[in-house]
Amino acid sequence: MRRHRNIKIVATLGPSSSDYDMIRALFDAGADVFRLNMSHGDHADHKARHDIIRQIEKDTGRPIAILADLQGPKLRVGVFAAGEHDLEEGQSFRFDLDEAEGDASRVQLPHPEIFAALEPGSELLVNDGKIRLKVEDCGKGFANCTVSVGGTISNRKGVNVPDVVLPLAALSEKDRDDLEFACELGVDWLALSFVQRAEDVREARQLARGRAAVLSKIEKPSAVRAFPEILQASDGIMVARGDLGVELPVQSVPPIQKRLVRQCRAAAKPVIVATQMLESMIESPVPTRAEVSDVANAIYEGADAVMLSAESAAGDYPVEAVTTMDHVARSVESDPNYREVIEASRKADRNTVADGIVAAAREIAETTDISAICAHTQSGTTVSLVARERPRVPILALSPIPTVLRRLCLTWGTHCVATVPLNRFREAVISGVKIAREFGFANEKQQIVITAGVPFNVAGTTNILRVASCDEDLLNRAEAD
Repeated sequence: MRRHRNIKIVATLGPSSSDYDMIRALFDAGADVFRLNMSHGDHADHKARHDIIRQIEKDTGRPIAILADLQGPKLRVGVFAAGEHDLEEGQSFRFDLDEAEGDASRVQLPHPEIFAALEPGSELLVNDGKIRLKVEDCGKGFANCTVSVGGTISNRKGVNVPDVVLPLAALSEKDRDDLEFACELGVDWLALSFVQRAEDVREARQLARGRAAVLSKIEKPSAVRAFPEILQASDGIMVARGDLGVELPVQSVPPIQKRLVRQCRAAAKPVIVATQMLESMIESPVPTRAEVSDVANAIYEGADAVMLSAESAAGDYPVEAVTTMDHVARSVESDPNYREVIEASRKADRNTVADGIVAAAREIAETTDISAICAHTQSGTTVSLVARERPRVPILALSPIPTVLRRLCLTWGTHCVATVPLNRFREAVISGVKIAREFGFANEKQQIVITAGVPFNVAGTTNILRVASCDEDLLNRAEAD
C-alpha cells in the first residue's frame, strides 16, 4: 500500500537547481510545487526551468504546480560617497530626495510615497531591521530621525516602514511585465509581494484574468490587520515570516502564523509557511534541531505546504533539504498526536450541499473501513472543501482539466490524477475505483468514498456521495442489477 504524505513541499529553483537532472531529483525526493523567484534571473532563465518542469510532468505522468513569485516594489536608500557609514544610537540622521551622495548625516530615499505617509513617531528600518530610526520631524520630501538602534548603513540597503500603509501599489512595472510573462508561460500560481490591502490582490487578479491563481504573501503588519479581506480576495496565502519578523517584534510572528493558518483552513484556501525553514542547509547537509521543530510545528498547525527558498535555489544540498522536509513530514503525520491536534482545530461553517457532502465523506471515512476519498472536480472547489476537513485517508483529486489538477498540487492531502471527461455517475465510480487501485491507495478488498456532481462537467454541482467497493467484478455486477 502506498505511503501518503499530506503536507506539500514547495522548492525554489535557482543556480543550484536549474537542469533536468537536479529538478527531477528534487521532484523524486518529494517536491510537489516549484517556485520561480522573479526577483532573480531573467525571463529566459525562468522559461528554461518552466519547460524542464513540464517535461518532468510528461515523463512521470504526474501533475506538477509552478508558482511564480513576483518581486514587489523594493524600497532602498541611495548611495554614500564613502560607500558606508556607522550610525550610532541617539544620533540624528536625515532621509530626503536630494540625489547628492550621502554622508554620516543624511542619504537619499528616492521614494516620495514614503514621506507622504510618515508621521512623527513613525519608525524606519534599514537593512532587514538591523538599523532602526524614529521619525522626529517630516514633511514633503524629508524625514529627520533619531537612531534608536545603530549599525552600518551602506549603498542601496532596503528600507521597511512597518507602522503605516504606504500609498504604493503592490505591483511595480517590473511586476506587471513579470506577471504577464508568467501567465503567458502557463504558471499555475502567482505569489503577490508587498500586499497591504485587498485592493492589491484584486488588481493582480484582474491582470491575471484567470490564467493563474493568485496567492498573497503576508509580510507586512498592514496585511495582518487587513487579513480577513485579503484572504477573501485571494486564492491562497503565503506566511512570509522573514519580512514579518523585520516589521513586527519577532516574538509576535509564531502566534500570527498559527492564527493565519487556521483562518486559511476555515476558508478552504491553501496556505504556505515560508522563510528560513531549513536555513542552515544552505551550507550544511543536516539541519539544526530547531529548524526541524519549526517545520514540524507548521505541519502540526495544519498548513498546506512548507517552502524551501535559498536551501534549494542556491544551497549546496538542495536534494537533502527536500528529503529532510519529506522525512519530517512523514514522521509528524505518523504521530497519533498529529491527528488529535488536526481534528481539535477543525472549524468550518457549512452552508452548502457541497459542504455537507464533504463533511459526510470525511465522517464515513473515519468510522468505516474506507481507504481513500475520490473527489471528481471541475474547478477544484470540492477538493479544497474535502481538504479543509483534513480526513484521515488520502484525497484523490480527479479532473479532466490539467490546470485544475496543477493548482491542487498545493492543497493538503491531495493526489492529483487526470481523467477523461465523464458523462454518467457510473463512469465516475468506475474511474475512481480504477485510479485508487492503480496508484496503490486501495486493493480489491477495500472500499472508497466517491463524490461528484450531476450534471457532469459543470463547476459547483457536487451533490452525490457513494461508498464503492474496489472489487471491479462486484462493482460491475451491482451496476448491472
